[in-house]
Amino acid sequence: MAKGVATRSVDIEAIDRLEEKLKLLVGAVERLRNDGARMADENTRLSRELDSTRARLADAEGSTGELSALREERTLIRDRVNEMLQQIESLNL
Repeated sequence: MAKGVATRSVDIEAIDRLEEKLKLLVGAVERLRNDGARMADENTRLSRELDSTRARLADAEGSTGELSALREERTLIRDRVNEMLQQIESLNL
């Protein structure tokens, strides 16, 4: 009978170890699920931030183009004013 008790004790120890490993596995799966949910939230937040940054970049690029056009226009106006001043000076008034 002692042999039957020893065998039964070994079987219970194996089941206990299996149960402990299963609990650890369940804990790991829960942590991974939580991490996955956090990463999905972070991904969503970063996607929105990227879209916002792209919109700001497009605005900045538009502003840069507008600034270049205004500078060219300023140069043209300055040249025309200089020509007019030269014409006035040539009149010797």
